[in-house]
Amino acid sequence: MSDLLTLPARFNGPERSANGGYTCGRVAGLLDAEAASVSLRRPPPLERPLRVAFGQGRVELRDDGELVAEGAADELLIDVPEAVTPDRAAAASRAGREHWTKAHPFPGCVVCGPQRAPGDGMRVFPGALGDGLFAADWIPDESLSGDDDDMVRPECVWAALDCPTSAPVANFGQGPPMVLARLTARLACPVRIGEPHALVSWPLGVEGRKRHGACALFDSEGRLLCASRALWIELKQG
Repeated sequence: MSDLLTLPARFNGPERSANGGYTCGRVAGLLDAEAASVSLRRPPPLERPLRVAFGQGRVELRDDGELVAEGAADELLIDVPEAVTPDRAAAASRAGREHWTKAHPFPGCVVCGPQRAPGDGMRVFPGALGDGLFAADWIPDESLSGDDDDMVRPECVWAALDCPTSAPVANFGQGPPMVLARLTARLACPVRIGEPHALVSWPLGVEGRKRHGACALFDSEGRLLCASRALWIELKQG
């Protein structure tokens, strides 16, 4: 069985390709699973029909025969830190705003790019909390909702769980940029439009050009709603 899927221009990461987390979320949405892992094999193109192929519990996204992404149901086994309030996350974000934005490699990213206006970009700007933790507040706007409810579309939750994972392992202004290679996420509870949330991220390790991070999404009552772990690849210089 096959179908077509198009990634809208609004949801870019780098200027000419889709945000990795959003793309992973679209692929994961084709699977009947609470948790999934999606690997990106090349930059996902925008505004072009991509072919979806299913088989043996996996789903593939292809562009003119070339593999763009592939995903399957998975487990997410990580230890999550204690909840952080949206107010505390907002304070960390404000304190770290200059560091996050002054040397951002992809300033037009729909999730964390400083050039995106409120209501267009998600404007998630992680700032240091201490002890290796980073946090950002997030109030999802109504443009991220489904057609008939006040919940954030799952692919947009995946996007929000993507960029913060880079914060604890990023090298802004000190080395080459990183791109998302794999994202595993578990969306255990729905995320409400218009309500304050806290995104908390922490490092999982560095192996040469490979950098691992994780993220948890809490509501204003401290409930863990969703979580993710990511593999980032530092681009080669030259």
